[in-house]
Amino acid sequence: MQPGVLPVQNPFLDPLRFEGRVPGVTVVIFGANGDLTKRKLLPALYRLALERRLPQEFAVIGTSRTLMSDEQFREKMRSAVVEFLENSSFDADIWDGFARGILYQPGDLRDPASYTALAGRLGEIEQSRRTGGNVLFYLSTQPSQYELAAAGIGNAGLARGNGWRRLLIEKPFGHDAASARELTAKLHEHFQESDIYRIDHYLGKETVQNILALRFGNGIFEPLWNRRYVNHVQVTAAESIGVEGRGAYYQEAGALRDMIQNHLLQVMATIAMEPSSTYDAQRVRDERAKLLRSIRVMNPEEVGENAVAGQYGPARVGGADIPGFRQEPGVEPEAQVDTYAAATFFIENWRWSGVPFFIRTGKRLPKRVTEIAIEFNSAPHLLFDGHGTVAAPNLLILRIQPEEGISLKFLSKQPGAGMTLRPVSMDFNYGSSFGERTPTAYETLLLDAVLGDATLYTRQDMVEASWRVVEPILEDWANRKFDFPNYPAGSWGPEKADAMLARRGHTWRQP
Repeated sequence: MQPGVLPVQNPFLDPLRFEGRVPGVTVVIFGANGDLTKRKLLPALYRLALERRLPQEFAVIGTSRTLMSDEQFREKMRSAVVEFLENSSFDADIWDGFARGILYQPGDLRDPASYTALAGRLGEIEQSRRTGGNVLFYLSTQPSQYELAAAGIGNAGLARGNGWRRLLIEKPFGHDAASARELTAKLHEHFQESDIYRIDHYLGKETVQNILALRFGNGIFEPLWNRRYVNHVQVTAAESIGVEGRGAYYQEAGALRDMIQNHLLQVMATIAMEPSSTYDAQRVRDERAKLLRSIRVMNPEEVGENAVAGQYGPARVGGADIPGFRQEPGVEPEAQVDTYAAATFFIENWRWSGVPFFIRTGKRLPKRVTEIAIEFNSAPHLLFDGHGTVAAPNLLILRIQPEEGISLKFLSKQPGAGMTLRPVSMDFNYGSSFGERTPTAYETLLLDAVLGDATLYTRQDMVEASWRVVEPILEDWANRKFDFPNYPAGSWGPEKADAMLARRGHTWRQP
């Protein structure tokens, strides 16, 4: 091995992969005066700098219509990092060094002169910060502005340069399959598909990544990961909050579009995908895309039995009066949008044929929790039946938030006379097991984008396959008038969602 060259490590051993090989780069954040930049992006970048995972040849250019100087922007971002930094104390000395690379360029996405000015600033930074001309354009803007920003970048000649140029966009990727294809076509006018990074922060969460390690890094789970042993799978993404001032946006999106079409179908694909031949972006995403294409698309007659829409109504929770969705600011009094969505999906392949995947998400549920629960088939013969045994299925539970970890639930003999079995649990928790902080999803994903590792990013064909799955549900719901609200704030959703599982002999697990 040559002196100074780091050995290649197993990527699963490092929560932020490829340490020591991070190239110089300028991160250009469009919409830098928005909440995402303050709450997620700058705290994540600062944390990477704090842990010395960013090179010295690094810079950030924030751009938006707001007029600010470099120093004003730095001070604003400093306040944001202090406020929103997770699980870490603020180090003023590290910030001072990091902040020297933070700059601001005011500009309007519709004004070609703004991109010309940005080009000049990038040229200066390439020389002063020695970034090698590498640029990551992060569109922290309204999705309706993606095409406009990409065209402005491309028309100003910024999509090509001395180094690599990459475009990173947030979901939603279109409003339906047709608009998703149209968006992709517009982006491809200026960027190749390999240079487009569609971020899904769920895929950056440690437990979602750990699904691959759990399955393919161990010999005990994968043999059971199929229809012979798995009874069904439940994926829950529950929020205790309401729309939090985003009523106007949510009225256009709804829970099915906002959560299931992207985040939860990607999680489902990660649970159910076939093993790739090697752990690299192309092969892993090939398998994830193949799985999404294998999900059975419902016909109109099936939607009524396999998909449930809900909307929360007013309730008194914890001594406080909680407004219903229709009482939220910006929401129409007779709004028909779903704040809760549940669906039963089937995968038409050899491994999963006949195994139901129950997915649900909703606002104003009793608690904030995201988890995957895999229930295994019961033992073929109940040897201890009639001995006071509590019937309980074997469960493998992967907790994504708020605390990431894994639990395996099984039956064990209760101490004392007789053979009485009771459920017990073996738990794995990231903090106690590794004794270190779990990186945020944005830390992982931003570093991956700089490194050119697209494993955890969504590809064009995956986006289209996801829309293909949910479009029949969306079309059915668009042509139906619901008797909303149909669940009170603080409950676990509409009764029809319980009935959807009961028809197959199951009940929702209450986390």
